[in-house]
Amino acid sequence: MKYKYLSAVEAASYIENDMNVGFSGFTPAGCPKAIAPELAKMAIEEHKAGRPFKIGVFTGASTGDSIDGVLTRADAIKFRAPYITNNDFRKAVNEGKIAYEDIHLSEMAQEIRYGVMGNIDVAIVEACRVTDDGKIYLTAAGGIVPTICRLSKMIIIELNAYHGENLIGMHDNYELLDPPHRREIPVYAPSDRIGELFVTVDPKKIVGIVETNLPDEARVFTQPDPVTDRIGQYVSDFLADELKKGTVPSSFLPIQSGVGNIANALLGALGRNPNIPPFRMYTEVLQDTVMNLMREGRIIFGSTCSLTLTNNCLQEMYKDIDFFRDKIIIRQSEISNNPGIVRRLGVITINTAIEVDIYGNVNSTHISGTKMMNGIGGSGDFTRNAYISIFTCPSVAKDGKISSIVPMVTHHDHSEHSVDIVVTEQGVADLRGKSPKQRAELIINNCAHPSYKELLRDYQKISNQQCHIPHCLEKTFAMHTAFARQGDMHLTDFSL
Repeated sequence: MKYKYLSAVEAASYIENDMNVGFSGFTPAGCPKAIAPELAKMAIEEHKAGRPFKIGVFTGASTGDSIDGVLTRADAIKFRAPYITNNDFRKAVNEGKIAYEDIHLSEMAQEIRYGVMGNIDVAIVEACRVTDDGKIYLTAAGGIVPTICRLSKMIIIELNAYHGENLIGMHDNYELLDPPHRREIPVYAPSDRIGELFVTVDPKKIVGIVETNLPDEARVFTQPDPVTDRIGQYVSDFLADELKKGTVPSSFLPIQSGVGNIANALLGALGRNPNIPPFRMYTEVLQDTVMNLMREGRIIFGSTCSLTLTNNCLQEMYKDIDFFRDKIIIRQSEISNNPGIVRRLGVITINTAIEVDIYGNVNSTHISGTKMMNGIGGSGDFTRNAYISIFTCPSVAKDGKISSIVPMVTHHDHSEHSVDIVVTEQGVADLRGKSPKQRAELIINNCAHPSYKELLRDYQKISNQQCHIPHCLEKTFAMHTAFARQGDMHLTDFSL
């Protein structure tokens, strides 16, 4: 190739204080892993010399420790969007050390194009092949690569031999036009292809290539436990019943499922349920369970933004790549998470809540309304436009000292207008066609932990019933206050 080969140290030297850097990837999948650690070392040395060094970090979603972690510990991030999972970064955000904007993942690329986040100075992209005429073949994720590459002043490629060229042919790269020129997106089934197998850039912008051989930093999720198994079974049984009633078409509908232990458990339950036909996914991440269900013929196709697989699972997939190649499409986040496509396809969405209030409002981002957990991710993109929107969570946390069902959520991510179904290990609350008072009864009776049911009913008794949504504003957050002061929501006093 005609491009200059660089060491990671040399590549990092192109980046200066106050620059904005766009990274490929979506979750740790597809993220560059060699250059950011060298940036962190540069930042530490600059700080020791009394000089400032911080950059803006723009990604498709979360990254691995080799971006968010190392740069946080080096105090090298001035601003970050749109989603995180790293513990060190989370702590820094909650301590006010990093400016962080939590936005819908489908909006990230267009917000950059609209110019509200400033210019992209450098794009750092992990690839499995680069051609002399500027074709970049990505690895395990789509993210926001077409946008950051087109808008950046320069591009640095991490050519990662760990992936080889296995994923060539599985990507579908397509960048939207901005209003008023935007056209309809011609995706009418999860398997529809609309773009290119590669991202095309001006070759003159590629300042160099760093050769690597580094695995993704995917998290290993715990095995299903009795709580997650029960949640998964409740979701599976609910959807099987919807099929039986005819509420869901007999051919079934595409599934979106978030990332994590509950998501793995419920997809496994769907796969095992003989009353649910083989199904397709239109989602933002595919996890290990999906690969197993594809082999079993239970999942027919998966449209995604990221292969969020453990490295063992990814390597097993590569060994069987001819089987998987025509069963998976990897898209950009503004396509995988596009609200219009979700509504058109009739996607059944399944996401995780931190807490749910008795009227069906969901907090999925902030602990006690103040401390950022990870971010809204794609849950809002999918929930608001779902055929059926489902939220799941265990009914209690912290050994039962916190109830996930509360009088009012402390942070409001998804309103009762968008939430159809709530599921905990206690049961299912179908909120469709129900008034607020009816929703409250269903959620308390079916989803709250038995040790909190009477406490929640006590709140209902002191609430003003002469209104559409009964509340007692003096005691709305009494359960949270009891935990903050005494360490246990059971100690809540609802007396006036």
